[in-house]
Amino acid sequence: MRVETTPLRDVLLFLPTPHRDDRGFFTRTFDTEIFDAAIAEHTTLSTRAADFRQDSQSRSAGGVLRGLHGRGGRGEAKLVRCARGAVQDVLVDTRTESPTFGQWFDVVLDDVECAHLFVPPGFLHGFLTLGETADVCYRIDRPHEPSEDVGVRWDDADLAIRWRGTPSIVSDRDAGARSWRDLVAGG
Repeated sequence: MRVETTPLRDVLLFLPTPHRDDRGFFTRTFDTEIFDAAIAEHTTLSTRAADFRQDSQSRSAGGVLRGLHGRGGRGEAKLVRCARGAVQDVLVDTRTESPTFGQWFDVVLDDVECAHLFVPPGFLHGFLTLGETADVCYRIDRPHEPSEDVGVRWDDADLAIRWRGTPSIVSDRDAGARSWRDLVAGG
């Protein structure tokens, strides 16, 4: 499994090596030793594999946009992968002390490369389904607490995220999310 850094501080991509043959493929999707070593070498964080507490999965139809979502308080760390289909996955750094504060990064996660994206605490996260259906899996370091949910509009002009398509389905919650400026101002 290869580990790659990204332009955003503390965000990593874990890239397995699927073994393919005429039956399909087999791949390791998570390895605690590789994860812990990569976090220690490439980030400023103390997150460890043993910190993860919950696995979740979403299924989204084609054209669905989910996000941009985050967590207030101490935030949450998560590993995200697309087990079926493909998504454009987007992160925005909300950590005011970070040198990449306010910057965004995107990557295509799919069921071919089988990459995991490590999302540290303090990031907004969202994705756009690129095919007919996508199953996205999340490994999260703490249970969901709805009172700590934060969100920013997916099409916020100040962030200027370049989505790889026009969403056809956006929830009322996401369509009505606040602006980046409001989040930064504490609103």
